[in-house]
Amino acid sequence: MTGWLVFAGKEAREIVRTWRIWVLPGIVLLFAITGPLIARFTPELVGALVGNNLGGLNVPPPTYADAYLQWTKNLSQIVVIALIIVYGSLVSGEVRSGTAVLVLTKPLSRNAMIAVKAIVHSLFVSAVVIVGAMVTWGLTWATFGQAPAGPLWRATAAFLVLAVLFVCLMTLLSVVVSSPAGAAGAGLGVYVALAIAAIWKPLDEYSPAALTSQPASLAGGHDVTATWPVISALVIATGCVVLAGTMFRRQDL
Repeated sequence: MTGWLVFAGKEAREIVRTWRIWVLPGIVLLFAITGPLIARFTPELVGALVGNNLGGLNVPPPTYADAYLQWTKNLSQIVVIALIIVYGSLVSGEVRSGTAVLVLTKPLSRNAMIAVKAIVHSLFVSAVVIVGAMVTWGLTWATFGQAPAGPLWRATAAFLVLAVLFVCLMTLLSVVVSSPAGAAGAGLGVYVALAIAAIWKPLDEYSPAALTSQPASLAGGHDVTATWPVISALVIATGCVVLAGTMFRRQDL
């Protein structure tokens, strides 16, 4: 347990002292701040661009739901892609720098190292997204005068399950693929495959593929059941971490 805590502390300090503390939080906070403003002023922007050329164009007045949809759209697309790229070297970077050999001379197994990495970075991503959701909620209320918490937090929670799944997936891919670019490319391929798979109804109802689109539905206040997609995503995430530990044990450092 001591080895776990020491390594977890090392991972936390590494996040705070390196570029990781700026990239994902910066992207998430940018979208959290600009989302409600873009939703609020989209009709004016469209009107300014179109002018009188399309007099019949009917742009409905924006509501808080538009701000929530803007938030979830950015999460499910750009933030996931950024997460995949950032964590392409999660394990391979430790191996290349020699840090893995150093920490494994301590009372820390390879399985524990993999598990701690997945847990610490899942918590980091979750904290960043939760803070972003709070900023979105506050600015939505300030902009529109109303901001029901339920749709926003249900949508954010569904996305967080998808984010944890990809943190665990990138943990596995960064073990299997030594190149950060290669691991990131494989992760992007999985993301695209999930987005396409969501078109097929059985996968959209029971698999993690549903989590690529369900946050937007939840943000819009639609009655969506995400129980099975969440369960399957968490099971697969756990399997990725277990498989990553197994494969990491067989590698020469």
